[in-house]
Amino acid sequence: MRLRICISAAIGVASAAFCLFLLLHFHQGAGDFGWAIHLAQRLLAGQNPYDTPLEQYPLTAALFGLPFVGLRPEVAGSLFYGVSSAMLAFGLTRHGHHRLLVFLAYPYWGGLLAVQWSTLIFASAFFPLLLPVTMVKPQLGLPVALTNLSRRGVLACVAVALLTLVALPRWPQLWLGQLKNYEHFIPLLVLPGPLLAMALWRYRDRDAWFLVLTALMPQRWFFDAFILWLIPKSRREILFTAALSWGAGIWRWYHIPHSFVEVGRFTVVFIYLPMLALILLRPFASAES
Repeated sequence: MRLRICISAAIGVASAAFCLFLLLHFHQGAGDFGWAIHLAQRLLAGQNPYDTPLEQYPLTAALFGLPFVGLRPEVAGSLFYGVSSAMLAFGLTRHGHHRLLVFLAYPYWGGLLAVQWSTLIFASAFFPLLLPVTMVKPQLGLPVALTNLSRRGVLACVAVALLTLVALPRWPQLWLGQLKNYEHFIPLLVLPGPLLAMALWRYRDRDAWFLVLTALMPQRWFFDAFILWLIPKSRREILFTAALSWGAGIWRWYHIPHSFVEVGRFTVVFIYLPMLALILLRPFASAES
């Protein structure tokens, strides 16, 4: 346990420091986490949190932004991502230190640059009391929540939902009105995305259902797919999928996407299809071993 804590803390500090450097260098403020802080500030001031069409997070995000109100944006964003990374590392090491290799995947680093929620949502799969974070970004959280349900997790989600309704009873209506501004792609509907339905050939495998559920969710960028690293379990599987994911990163480095459909196509090719291959080939790999 002591080793797990030390490793997780080291990863958290290192990721927070690097995230702070990037946020300062690129003048990004708190990155995407800034929207959670915006919600929290408006809520504390008794103002409408959805005073801009760009605010597309449910009010549950405000609860996670509250501890960071008053901090310099870059510090708030880097601390948030550092804590998220540390929590994920601690959860992963419960099943072996080799699973820390998921941090090599391109979506993690894309999320670090933008201060995204996918790392903390990934971590919530290991901690029932952290499951309410899946309600912050429901399009990513729903597949994680449905495949990792527990009594404590459900009770925590209900408690958080009730708390937000007490704070602002009409927030669901205000939030739903913002969704028309959310630009996205759905992996299953972007060619060659329909191939992902083949995962149901292994319908007894929970990972197969997780892949299909995630592929049905509207997404925006490569970092949203980081939760898919719940699927690979062995060192070989993690390294295989992490290495291929950088195909999307290299493409993005040399090319400016013209549409979210284009982003979706490369997400499917370099991230989703390798996960599908793992699920379909696992029985054969088990038979050979």
